[in-house]
Amino acid sequence: MTTDKDDLVTAAAIARRAGVGRAAVSNWRKRYPSEFPRPHDGLYSWTEVLGWLTTTGKAGQLAVAGRTDTGTQRIDAVAPDVIGGHRVVPQERAIGAWTAEDLLARTMAALLPFPEDVGSPESGDEPDAGDPPVVLDPDCADGGLLAAVADRFGDHVQLVGHETDEAIARSAAARLRSHPLAARYAVHTGDPEADNRLAPYSGTAAAVLCRGPASGRRAPLFDPRWSLGGSADVDHELAWVTVCLSLLRPGGTAVVAVTPANSARPSGRELRSGLVRSGALREVIALPATLVGSGGSMVHLWVLRRPPVDAAPVRMIDLSDLADPADLPADGRQWERLSSDAAPTTVRAVPRLALLDGDTDLLPAGHLAARPFAPPGELAGIVDRIRTCHERIGDAFPEPVETPARRDRPSVTLAELERSGALRIRARDTTPRTGDVLLKTLGRPPVVATGTVDDEKGVAQVVEIDPDRLDSHFVALFLRADVAALPVSNTHGAISRDDLRRCGIPRIPVAEQRRYGATFRHVLDLQDALSALSKLGRGVLDQTLHGLTTGALLPAPITPRENIATDPNESEI
Repeated sequence: MTTDKDDLVTAAAIARRAGVGRAAVSNWRKRYPSEFPRPHDGLYSWTEVLGWLTTTGKAGQLAVAGRTDTGTQRIDAVAPDVIGGHRVVPQERAIGAWTAEDLLARTMAALLPFPEDVGSPESGDEPDAGDPPVVLDPDCADGGLLAAVADRFGDHVQLVGHETDEAIARSAAARLRSHPLAARYAVHTGDPEADNRLAPYSGTAAAVLCRGPASGRRAPLFDPRWSLGGSADVDHELAWVTVCLSLLRPGGTAVVAVTPANSARPSGRELRSGLVRSGALREVIALPATLVGSGGSMVHLWVLRRPPVDAAPVRMIDLSDLADPADLPADGRQWERLSSDAAPTTVRAVPRLALLDGDTDLLPAGHLAARPFAPPGELAGIVDRIRTCHERIGDAFPEPVETPARRDRPSVTLAELERSGALRIRARDTTPRTGDVLLKTLGRPPVVATGTVDDEKGVAQVVEIDPDRLDSHFVALFLRADVAALPVSNTHGAISRDDLRRCGIPRIPVAEQRRYGATFRHVLDLQDALSALSKLGRGVLDQTLHGLTTGALLPAPITPRENIATDPNESEI
């Protein structure tokens, strides 16, 4: 790791270079206000920060930053725990690079309140000197939920997990061991029925999270004295709800992922009624369809508290139509703001007696206000605008121009262009400038930086372009094919810097490059317009079906015309 006396960095850059989460840097600043280096106009001297980390002994937690193909690498269980004398820790990733599994874990952890006997990490409080409260996952798999809890609570809690597969349990332990904020943890393994390793925790956990087993295996009742009824043989997910409650101490909170079917299935009515009647069920949250659970199905979250608790209404929240799962609340304050500010079509507090009628249906959509229906006149105006937009987009499609003769174009690699000074490949923590070409994570195509906050999401490489010698959109266009064809073996889903340097682009004059770049921008604009128009069109058609079924609209006369169904063969080129 090298330093520069003029190397000024942001707090986010400190986190990236040190290989820790932003919360860790925030905690350092709050816990050591007189020792941690002070910022200069909002920026920190990396030399001072590195010196402080070394002096305090925290340098042993640093990842090997800036010395790999794509910057700091996340190391999983198959990698050594120490590299070059430094303990390896997970890197902080831009939220745009998170998987659906990551977002689900973060969302579940955000629903946990700070236990009453824990100082709030967000307030900079120090952990209590005694044993920290336990946060437990009875079916922890690779430890993703517990890692999300560590992101939020740090060393203010003790993490405990259980996994039947020993190899997966070792992976979970390695993940928590390498986490910069996780202090005390334990991952137990074994058959929970024959060798119950979680029995000592029964009735003691401050919080429990459970995503539910992918295999659908039967959940053991760790504390059979605490049961709300229901058939564990039929509704294994609901049996896991009982397990989570049995592990909680009185007043403790559990967040459990269940499928929508178990929110209404008749066989689970008895258990659901028990949850409602006892006051244990506090919230039911329908998540976006893209956040699938361990079994690959849609997810509802049940937020529960171990009785005795009050008889407050059950809060129903429907976020299934949220366009971007990354916009889900990330902490308790955001959840409270959502609950207080959202429309009645999204959030409603439902009295418990109202839920106990019939089958105790816990599907949020059935308890929320009906979606507002656009008046027929307004809907007709939108339809007219859609027709006009389709015509304009059709007119804007570029006409294919055939080349006079097939000719071979000489090419030049990015390595050659870098040596000549036409471009420069920078580290992933470089702040992009407008016009830089950005290589993205998760196999996404290269893009050109626009100078907005979106530029820093999921960046793997930054390519600085000399605009007098290269056109940025031309470079991004011809990199798409090479980048898509190269194999990726790292955890970011992005090509390495060496592979990037081997990619080539045509060697043509900059004036001709700009013609290609202008066409590329035009096509990208058309793609965005088509996507937006498709989304608007689906909304209008949904409103039309809604109006037909509610009686707000009558069937329109359909004039005879050609079949508009798409022939699958028409899409073949």
